[in-house]
Amino acid sequence: MSDTRTKTRSVTVAQRTLLLSWAGVTDVGKRRETNQDAFFADYPLFIVADGMGGHAGGEIASRSTVDRLEAVVASGSVERESIEGALQLAVGDIADHPETTDEGTGTTLTGVFLEFENDEPHWAALNIGDSRVYLLRDDRLVQVTTDHSVVQELIAAGKISPEEAEGHPYSNVITRAVGASELTAPDYVTLEVRAGDRFVICSDGLTKELTDYGIQHFLREHADPAAAVDAMLAAALENGGRDNVTLVIVQVADESSSTSDAPTE
Repeated sequence: MSDTRTKTRSVTVAQRTLLLSWAGVTDVGKRRETNQDAFFADYPLFIVADGMGGHAGGEIASRSTVDRLEAVVASGSVERESIEGALQLAVGDIADHPETTDEGTGTTLTGVFLEFENDEPHWAALNIGDSRVYLLRDDRLVQVTTDHSVVQELIAAGKISPEEAEGHPYSNVITRAVGASELTAPDYVTLEVRAGDRFVICSDGLTKELTDYGIQHFLREHADPAAAVDAMLAAALENGGRDNVTLVIVQVADESSSTSDAPTE
């Protein structure tokens, strides 16, 4: 965890220069033999994928998806159309791989990216599955994405409470994924770019071990993204580490009130 580093990038929004800073980390956890999570964090796209499937299938699904999206960033055209095109290619990669013949192979995908319209950026959060994006704004933590899961559908229908969902036998069953079948487009949520905002993008390996209050606590305790992701990972492992744990933190600050390089611990 000591190798975690914070990266930075200046962005101009409404004639103001803002400083984006971010860091990410992934860990196999304490009970899994392999890490089926993957993440990519580089301007302007920050994503987490949580693979599923027997043998190496989940790892192949998450890695294939992240690799295709990394290529979109390298192309310099990060927008909804190019992202969905990359996901369609990932579906083909997963289906064609010799170790992913099981129909249960696939991956969640969630994250945020800067989307430009009329030369002004805004955040777009995207989601497929039950990995999540949280936003800390004005000292209030909210879940931006909505899980695509059986228990979320039961909650929405009023059949179970959020508290009952945590121990529900179908708590790990998702209703949408990037996998060896026809792609369903991600859900999107559009958000303004605002100084002071802090995003947490994570697999359910984090949210199984940390409550929303816990996530907010570590954000308050650590101003630097690298220090915050390391602290959350350490807490998730200490609380059991029952699954692979992956998280990315992205935050926005006024560059005039920030140093050119974010602190690294």
